[in-house]
Formats: sequence, C-alpha cells, structure tokens
Amino acid sequence: MTILPISACMIAKNEEKFIEECLKRLKPYHYEIVLVDTGSTDRTVEIAAKYTDKIYHFDWINDFSAARNYALAQANNDWILSIDCDEYLESIDAESLLKLMKQHPYDAGQILIRNRFTQDGQTSIENIRVSRFFNRNYYHFEGAIHEQVERKNTDSNGVHIHKVINQPKKVFTAPITLLHVGYDGSEEEMREKSLRNIALLEKELESTGADAYLYYQLGQSCMRLNDYEKAYEWFNLGLSMDVDSSQGYVQNMVESYGYCLLDLKRYAEALQLTGIYDIFAIRADFVFLMGLIYMNNAQFDKAIEEFKKATTMEQFSVEGINSYRANYNVGVIYECTGHIDEACEYYIKCGAFEPAQRRLLYLKPTGHK
Repeated sequence: MTILPISACMIAKNEEKFIEECLKRLKPYHYEIVLVDTGSTDRTVEIAAKYTDKIYHFDWINDFSAARNYALAQANNDWILSIDCDEYLESIDAESLLKLMKQHPYDAGQILIRNRFTQDGQTSIENIRVSRFFNRNYYHFEGAIHEQVERKNTDSNGVHIHKVINQPKKVFTAPITLLHVGYDGSEEEMREKSLRNIALLEKELESTGADAYLYYQLGQSCMRLNDYEKAYEWFNLGLSMDVDSSQGYVQNMVESYGYCLLDLKRYAEALQLTGIYDIFAIRADFVFLMGLIYMNNAQFDKAIEEFKKATTMEQFSVEGINSYRANYNVGVIYECTGHIDEACEYYIKCGAFEPAQRRLLYLKPTGHK
C-alpha cells in the first residue's frame, strides 16, 4: 500500500454517533489523524483516543474556520484532507493521488462527497465536489459558517508567498470519495442544526454585507426546515446579484430556487426558468427540474421531452435523476393520460426503484415481462 504524507484533520463536538465509523475507515490508510474537540460532553474524545493521540481542545467561538485552521496548525504533514465526523471514507486511489500532489503542488483538490438523504420515503444520494484536499502552506479556511478553502497570500509568519500571491484558486480532481451520513439524524436534530446555521449565517451576513454564497446557504437551511417562503426570499436575493453561472453553488441555487417555486405551487412563475435554460441545462438535474415544472403546468409533452433528455446526460448531482427517477416520471405522465402500456414500459426501465415497482404491481398484478 502507498502511504502518503497526509494529515486527516477534523473538528468535533458530541459526535459519538458517527466518529467511530469515520475513524475506523481512515485507520487502514495510516494517515495522521488530527482531531480538535470544541466542547464534547459525550464519548467523542474517548472513542477518538482509540485511533489517534493527536487530540486537542479549542474553545468554541462560533467560527468554524477558526477551529479548522487550528486543526491544520497541529498537523505534522502539509497535505491536508479535511473531513467531518459524519463523513465516511469510501475510496482513495493513492497512486493517482500521489502523482496529482506532485503535478499540482499549489492547487486545491476537489474530492467527491456523496450526501445521503431521504426524499419521499426513498434514500437518495447527491454527489458534490468540494475543495477539501490541499497543502496548508498555500490554503486555509475562511468564513465563520459553511467555511471555504481559500488561497493564502502570506505564510504563518506574515511573509508573502511569492509563488501564489494574487493568483486565483486553482483546483484539480482528487480521487477521494466520502459518504456523508449527517442527514440521517432525527427531525429534531436536523432542525436544531439548521437553526444554529441560520443564526451563524445571519451574523456573518451582518459583518460582510450582501453575499450571494451566504444567501444560498441561508436558503438551503430554510429548505431543510421546510420554510420554502423564506428560502425563496434568500435564493431570490442571491440570484439578483451578479453571480458566476459556472460556480457549482450557483447551479445548485438555481435548481433549489426552482424546487421552492414548485413547493410553493407557483407553477407559472417557475416557467420563467426557461429564460436561463441554455445557461443551466448543462447537467441532468436542471433538465429534470424543467420536466417537473412542465409537468406541474400540465404541459405533458414538453415534460416528457425533458425527462427523456435527462436520461441521455452524463453530468448529474442527485443519483437517479438521469435514469430511474426521470423514467418514473415519464411513466407517471403516461399512466395519468391513459397510456398504460407506455407507462409500464417506462416503469420497467426503472429497475428496482420501489415506487415504479408498486405502480407495475397495480397496473399488472399478474406480473410483467
């Protein structure tokens, strides 16, 4: 096994539910594990001590970046994998990663995070890429909440880093995959977390002024509280600014804005997203959303066209958007419009997707080919 000079850095507070599995999956790779505890009252530190002796305490000051940067400072290695306690390592291609570390010494590596969540009673996976692998000499965290990895212009002594000063952040794709299970918590846990995040985001907004990314994160937190009206307001503010459509969070914000409109039953207003179709229809998620918008406006032919197009696209975030979920909605439209054979054809294409299986059992109770 190729052992890389990497420190896995994390911060924790009352994470006994997740931390053992997180550390258990890291241990076989022999990376240094640095854990900074911000005030746990459960068994978090006790469990962590079975896997690392690099455990530190940091007084919580409502600033995630401050805690994460403190963790970076305790590491013995310069290359950092920043990981949360509710994230489980699924895979690392060590040989490829070593080559990339040599090719991109001043760049940040974007890892794949698979967010597991429940939607309509079904377990779903959303795939996102985030900058979490980097050399601490050139990068650190910024932002009190929903902190981001950003370029450093000076070293720890305040001396300008001439190789990177005034250069924009550059990224590369790091062959690392994590499974995020934090959304598996109870409704009350999710509610408390969202309310905490909103309070921190609003406080940061007061100090920074108008910021599209903060508006996006506020909207996301409100959506998790099912407060779609407030989420709509935050997304509206974010999208009214001069945003860069190539940024991943902007794509997500546009799609979340569309889902807010559907949840608020503002179907006609949602049709206005056709005006930015050519900009954002670069992955299946937006095309799938447009299918839902047409579907809710009773424009069924256009809806079917969008869902079928989604199945031909390789880029996606939520798993199933470009396959069984899109085919299922085509089946629903065909069934509702009386085209039963066509409906069954598309339900069959959904494979083991349970809602499709239920419809097939109802439409063809004696079985289907």
